[in-house]
Amino acid sequence: MATGVAAVWVPVEDMARAVAFYRDALGFDVDEQGPDWAEVDANGVTIGLNAREKATTRSEGGAVISFQPDGDLEAEVEELKGKGVSFTGEISDHEWGRIIPFKDSEGNDLQFYTPPAN
Repeated sequence: MATGVAAVWVPVEDMARAVAFYRDALGFDVDEQGPDWAEVDANGVTIGLNAREKATTRSEGGAVISFQPDGDLEAEVEELKGKGVSFTGEISDHEWGRIIPFKDSEGNDLQFYTPPAN
């Protein structure tokens, strides 16, 4: 039986570009790094960047990493747009919360998620 998420591994084509994205655009610490892998601390969850596997962009399905914005969702989106982050949609409101999808530097699907206001 699983007790939680130990790490999330994502494939990357360009390690330096991927590390820069997760460190500089998203603001996470890079705990360890080698020529074909890196570990990013996403507030206690390890995101592993794995250059040993070929990165593929999928138009449908696949894993999505959801992040909590540090502050106001709209402000965080504008900040990331200023850093060149590619958003693939607009903020959408749902009864279960708000999301906005974007891509990392390697084409992996990410999103910001905020729970519904009480």
